[in-house]
Amino acid sequence: MRICSFLPSTTEILYELGLGDSVTGVTHECDYPPEAVGKKHVILSIIDPGKLSSRKIDEIISKNVAEGKSTYLIDRDALREADPDLILTQELCQVCAVSGNEVQDAVKVLGKKPEIIALEPRTIGEILETIIVVGEATGTGDRAREITQRLAQRIEKVRYNIGDVMDRPRVFCLEWLDPPYAAGHWVPEMVDIAGGRVGLGKAGEPSFKVTWKEIAEFAPQMLFIMPCGYDIEKTTGEINTVMKNDEWFSLPSTNKGHIYVFDANSYFSRPGPRVVDGLEILAKTIHPEAMRSYEPPPDSVVNLRNYMQFELFLG
Repeated sequence: MRICSFLPSTTEILYELGLGDSVTGVTHECDYPPEAVGKKHVILSIIDPGKLSSRKIDEIISKNVAEGKSTYLIDRDALREADPDLILTQELCQVCAVSGNEVQDAVKVLGKKPEIIALEPRTIGEILETIIVVGEATGTGDRAREITQRLAQRIEKVRYNIGDVMDRPRVFCLEWLDPPYAAGHWVPEMVDIAGGRVGLGKAGEPSFKVTWKEIAEFAPQMLFIMPCGYDIEKTTGEINTVMKNDEWFSLPSTNKGHIYVFDANSYFSRPGPRVVDGLEILAKTIHPEAMRSYEPPPDSVVNLRNYMQFELFLG
């Protein structure tokens, strides 16, 4: 079977299922596992996020969505070379991938009708179900069930470790820097399991724009900065965007030094297996005493105050 993945998350799932050799095409954003980087790029972006501010990216994408345009392009020559029997895509977020109509139109160049599976996970449970769906479609159903069972066990271990903690701090998850967005879909659920309280952001629902006044009114005791698709380096490089807001200094999270920057690109933005790593990272951050035996992956989360002091020290 020849498979094209139009999403970084499904690329991760395919490799987890042991199907790396069957992957003939991926997106320009598929960077995990490292072996995926060398695969043929069949999906390209009309913007270069590395060269644009979060404000400019939001303006371009919002304009495209309003005009019914996609931010992503299907390279039809590359798709023809990839010659997929199966295409994995999604219809969950117009910002994250090409639309279903574009996919249907592009496959006409193949001269055959590949199977197209559109995945739309909105919760942690649905992310696990996605792995099963991909497994069944690729003849690796047993492997998929083994993987999801292990992931489910890790989720339950977090629930057990957190237990009935009395102190559940107010947590705000910032999914975009400028303008600010409250994280949605699976992230509020992750915070809840990890022992926090989410007052902005709705489990299973899309992220949405908020104002810094609304954030200040919620008065988060912990502020988690996790811009969609950003790693820690890119986020901290643009951190002045959020620190310039007057409300920033009135937040309990700021005064207490409880502001954390996460590698969102790896552990929160993509609905794949590493979301469970993200859950464990959140639990360790919110309730370190309950997660003593767990050590987060390197460069997965930093305390912003400590990070900035270290950077200042380095000079």
